Amino acid sequence: MSSEKFTKFDLVESIYQNTNLEKKQIQDVVELLFDELKTALKNGKTIELRGFGTFEPRLRKGRKKARNPKTGEAISVAPHYVAAFRSGQELKKSLWDLPVKDSK
Repeated sequence: MSSEKFTKFDLVESIYQNTNLEKKQIQDVVELLFDELKTALKNGKTIELRGFGTFEPRLRKGRKKARNPKTGEAISVAPHYVAAFRSGQELKKSLWDLPVKDSK
């Protein structure tokens, strides 16, 4: 798998190339979209984007004997929520066609 990234800037640029909208308008809409997604997750809502996937807040258990990987120091981690993503069927099927590179 390649290590190429598709950033928010790339998203705005791609939409700009495929529409007649101004970049500033696109940036504003993309920022608003991400803000709305974050707010929904913060409020405990599940976000379902048909054909793409589902984002949901998931509770991670706390641990008393965790380790800081940088220092090796033993720390305690409280239970907390994380954003989880499950890909939709259409997205899963579209990725099946990606060429698999031999990792040898």
